[in-house]
Amino acid sequence: MIRSSRLLAPFSLSVLALTSCANAETGESAPVAAEGTPFAVAEMGAFNEPWAIEFAPGTPVLFVTEKSGTMKFLETASGTIGTVSGLPDVDYGGQGGLGDIAFLPSESSDTLERRTIYLSWAEAGDGDTRGAVVGKGTLVCGEAESCTIEGLDVIWRQTPKVTGRGHYSHRLGISPDGQHLWIASGERQKMQPSQDTSNTLGTMVRLNLDGTPAAGNPMAEKGGVTAEIWSYGHRNILGMDWDSQGRLWEVEHGPAGGDELNLVQRAANYGWPVRSNGEHYNGDPIPDHSADDGFAKPALSWNPVIAPGDMIIYSGEMFDAWQGQALIPGLGSQSLVRVAIDGENASEVARYEFDKRLRSIEQGPDGAIWIAEDGEDGQVLKLTPQ
Repeated sequence: MIRSSRLLAPFSLSVLALTSCANAETGESAPVAAEGTPFAVAEMGAFNEPWAIEFAPGTPVLFVTEKSGTMKFLETASGTIGTVSGLPDVDYGGQGGLGDIAFLPSESSDTLERRTIYLSWAEAGDGDTRGAVVGKGTLVCGEAESCTIEGLDVIWRQTPKVTGRGHYSHRLGISPDGQHLWIASGERQKMQPSQDTSNTLGTMVRLNLDGTPAAGNPMAEKGGVTAEIWSYGHRNILGMDWDSQGRLWEVEHGPAGGDELNLVQRAANYGWPVRSNGEHYNGDPIPDHSADDGFAKPALSWNPVIAPGDMIIYSGEMFDAWQGQALIPGLGSQSLVRVAIDGENASEVARYEFDKRLRSIEQGPDGAIWIAEDGEDGQVLKLTPQ
């Protein structure tokens, strides 16, 4: 039996509270120092390059993917860590490997036993190419410390496979009505395909639960992979969630500057790489978003970047003042960023600094906030009110 270590004393964290500035077009904010940290942090277990964390609905069991291709689960009540078998072969390297997890809310139960599971991962192709894929299977948990995935079949492939090992995105979400599977499909650092709807690079994909294109997609009549697309012109989406109105929001990496929080709208083109509030890494300029450029504008952008790893929109009662706000763990910024949403606008209201890159975030059944650190021996952390 493997048990996690717990440090019940709070970490020493610093907090920056931020107020909105007058730049309504970009939503940029200026930091203002404040005192106090509104949560205590407990270490709940170490994992090898954790990439995604997800509670099985109805249970206190947290599943954790490890980027190299393994998966574990944490019994949060006891601290016991178990293993999951039946996983696919993954193309591990760079930003690629085993990715996200999604469960069906309709299968919520206080026992695990059998339930549908969706996984994303990087898959090798011909000629040194690779791409993200999504598989659907059945999670079977017949023993206390082990589960297996049966019948895992690929139901979606990022098209086309290309060279390189960056910008897979491959975050997954099940719509609040339980009818659709949403997939964030990154532009694989190739840029121009984001403006070409004959492929799915740089897009938000909306599917039926079996992986077929969903009715009502804006280009459904064109068929092929184009029928899968809901929105396009994205760069590298690494977090998405729905608000209480059922609207989907996503957060994505910009280039050198220009990380974005976007309200995802049907048929919208978000401009990459034609428009960005950042610039290319070599210093070459990119035209900023403007009111008349014809592209969807970010609700909020960051420069310097926060390098988002994931996102949730908080709905719990444990941090009741945060309800309806986006919580974004940062990689390069090593921080938890809190964003208030007002209609179609957003503003950063607080930033809580950690000393580690933060990869993934999840809301627990009781409203506690769970975060996975990035990298080897990445801790899974539980945040509760101070």
